[in-house]
Amino acid sequence: MNSRPKKHSLTLRGHRTSVSLEDEFWDAFREIASEDQRAINDLAAEIDEIRGEDCGLASAIRLFVLRRLRAR
Repeated sequence: MNSRPKKHSLTLRGHRTSVSLEDEFWDAFREIASEDQRAINDLAAEIDEIRGEDCGLASAIRLFVLRRLRAR
């Protein structure tokens, strides 16, 4: 259980950004995007739009993944 966050590039509404997540979160995020038949960039952009100013994008993605997995 020593998964360090890994940085990946995403494109959100034409803007490139980097997000650092652990491999397990990247895997789950990709799985959710695939289940929803959506591109990972589109899903990340939606999360970015609804997150609060006090929450970073990486944290918002982790919370999104956690909530989806709990809802199963």
